[in-house]
Amino acid sequence: MHEKSITLLNQAVADEITALHQYMYFHFHCDDQGYDLLAMLFKRTAIEEMIHVEKLADRILFLGGDIVMQASDPVKPIKDVAKMLEMARQMEEHSALDYNRMANECGANADSATKKIFEELVLDEERHFDQYDNEIDNLKRFGENYLALQSMERSKSRSGMGAPTAQ
Repeated sequence: MHEKSITLLNQAVADEITALHQYMYFHFHCDDQGYDLLAMLFKRTAIEEMIHVEKLADRILFLGGDIVMQASDPVKPIKDVAKMLEMARQMEEHSALDYNRMANECGANADSATKKIFEELVLDEERHFDQYDNEIDNLKRFGENYLALQSMERSKSRSGMGAPTAQ
């Protein structure tokens, strides 16, 4: 009865696993380059994507299906920050569109609970899109200075020149 919903949920699992792998890859490289704010944004988003996988998996199991734990795409080895942000923005936009379509399909198949899950995911993906869009705007507005400031903050904190710590 819910085969279509299970198929859609597993497609979403695959996309979310792909996203969390890609975002962790971006996190590692931003961290390595000293871009702490962007590194944390990618890490935080990856964790949220993992939570999405858990919600989707719970629903699949409730519907009597099995979870296919396989990414839809391999990680793309992008190390340029502007390209990372652009890819992230595109991924989030694509996910929001897909989840809207999936919500509508589930609604048409009388599965309002799965529809609601997809609608909630749309809100998260749109928020992620907005975060990456804002970072792209910052990079365009401030250029390489935006990234340099992040690296300088890390250097200051590691050298002990940052804010004094309580003893």
